[in-house]
Amino acid sequence: MSLQSVALWLSETPLALELADSNWLFGTVEALHVAALTLVIGSIALVDLRLIGVGPARGTAQEVLERLVPFTLVGFALALASGSVLLFANPIGYSENFWFAAKFSLLALAGINALVFHLFAQSKLAEPGSVIPRISGAISLSLWLGIVIAGRWIGYTL
Repeated sequence: MSLQSVALWLSETPLALELADSNWLFGTVEALHVAALTLVIGSIALVDLRLIGVGPARGTAQEVLERLVPFTLVGFALALASGSVLLFANPIGYSENFWFAAKFSLLALAGINALVFHLFAQSKLAEPGSVIPRISGAISLSLWLGIVIAGRWIGYTL
């Protein structure tokens, strides 16, 4: 089954038809998606800025991380759910959109960076002068900035 055939099938589902017919559903789901992304990116940015040494100095990087991870996870779950619904609004357009592919490629890289951080860099947080957490934070900030930019371009290129 090709990507195009899956996109065509999705475009004919009741959810896709409801998103097309409703005056309020798409906007409501999109607003939820933006709010969820704000929670995700805001919490990640606070941790990343702390990792690279320019964030708020209230607590260690580990303490900031522990405080904000629950917010990140809730925001990510909401963003995933709302983004999945938004996909039904124009599955064919999204399947052919460069910026959509770029956003998900960057999301995959951000996920890999987070995994590498938790496996290798998080244990270095207590070591004075360790550059590994700083590098991970800088990479994360760059990737999330790219995700936001790609996400905004999706709306302008569909």
